[in-house]
Amino acid sequence: MTSPLGRVLIIAGSDSGGGAGIQADIKAVTMLGGYAATAITAITVQNTLGVHGVHPLPLDLIEAQARAVLDDIGADAIKTGMLGTREVVERVAAILDTSEAPMVVDPVMVAKGGQSLLADDAVSAVRALMVPRATLLTPNAPEAEALTGLDVADLDGQRRAGEALLVMGARAVLMKGGHVPGETVIDLLLTPNGETLLEGPRIDTRHTHGTGCTLASACAVGLARGLPLEAAVAEAWAYVAEAIRRAPGLGGGRGPLDHGWPLRRDR
Repeated sequence: MTSPLGRVLIIAGSDSGGGAGIQADIKAVTMLGGYAATAITAITVQNTLGVHGVHPLPLDLIEAQARAVLDDIGADAIKTGMLGTREVVERVAAILDTSEAPMVVDPVMVAKGGQSLLADDAVSAVRALMVPRATLLTPNAPEAEALTGLDVADLDGQRRAGEALLVMGARAVLMKGGHVPGETVIDLLLTPNGETLLEGPRIDTRHTHGTGCTLASACAVGLARGLPLEAAVAEAWAYVAEAIRRAPGLGGGRGPLDHGWPLRRDR
């Protein structure tokens, strides 16, 4: 068996501001030693001040992009982000079933500025079709609440929701704690074999746009490079934490991370 090449197919929306979505995904995968390919689900008009427009792409075009990549370049992991509608969720689930690569599912529902990125009738489709296909599911607290119906206001809530998502079929769940109050941010990785806590002091910054996209893609490239799940998540978590700390302060709203910080690690 040949070694994984670090190829990641990203199925997600485009962010014109470059801080989240496909743009953040490509940066994270590249900086962590992988090769990023994409199937774009929607084109968004956005910057640090918010999402000003969302333009979904046709289902056949989404599938054609993914098939072109999978049939030629191949993938060692697949990461999904913004899907937008029930119809896209259904089509992407069918695409995933044609690959044996590990799947990192980021159940994107709401942008940092509060704009909805997933139709209400698509939440049940994510619950039924994407959660059971996830090698790793990466919800934040509001997303976990929407998927499970459980309150996620503290670590116990993160644990209960994560366990419920495992029961729903996810093979592992990274419960992100950025929305949970407290001076310490705790991300909780749950698998059928136990749990791992990743924690650090909350960074006082408004520049966190694209954090979820970046973390999920960073996890995906670790898996694509053949790392064990716990090691892939730990590497991704450390990469994102430093990217937040080094955020360049761009824009007048919620600015992007510094995805390229490893290039300047000695500065």
